[in-house]
Amino acid sequence: MTNIASPNTIAAIAHLIGDTTRANMLCALMGGQALTAGELSRQAGITAQTGSGHLAKMVDANLLSTVKQGRHRYYRLASRQVAHGIDALMNIAADGPKRHHPVGPKEKDMRTARSCYDHIAGRLAVAMADSLSTSGRIILSDEGALVTDDGKGFLKDFGIDLDDGTRSKRPLCLVCLDWSERRHHIAGRVGAALLDRTLELGWIARRPDSRALRITPLGDRGFRDIFCLPADWNAV
Repeated sequence: MTNIASPNTIAAIAHLIGDTTRANMLCALMGGQALTAGELSRQAGITAQTGSGHLAKMVDANLLSTVKQGRHRYYRLASRQVAHGIDALMNIAADGPKRHHPVGPKEKDMRTARSCYDHIAGRLAVAMADSLSTSGRIILSDEGALVTDDGKGFLKDFGIDLDDGTRSKRPLCLVCLDWSERRHHIAGRVGAALLDRTLELGWIARRPDSRALRITPLGDRGFRDIFCLPADWNAV
């Protein structure tokens, strides 16, 4: 049976997310990595003691979950549904009133490539989606995405076996609207596998204290050669 949230419950969750401090913490966790209370407090610009109170409220509301490792406790988004909700709010906010904010180096890096919970986002992700769509390996639409037989073969050659015998209730391939590019990139199991594989190959690397991903020289060549990205894929 599916629970239907009451307006009061929706308002309570919205109130939690609507606090600037907690919104900063949730956005920091959109990188898909688990972070400590101290790391999240620094991201939000508050003391660790104040941060602990905010984190406890979000754990109680099932927005966050905790993982203990030795003496340390880490926080992460409680589910993909929470990540999808935060991402949807980012899209709504991006369409909101325009304000003048000069684009700084950090924002430029985020727009180029970043992690969107468990998959790649930004210009790189949109360029990859375009390439896979143009080559007929993945069929993209506003309603979803379909991996063709040619696409399964391409991904297997790249080191991603979609028929490895493991059972998963997660959708194979989804489209996700990129909040900075306003176009679709790839999510679902395929999107997560592409992030994991390119990290494994050393094509991209995580930047400390940021969701932004750094494209390595090896990756720059790989994305152009294997995914046939055009020379101007990152042009502003």
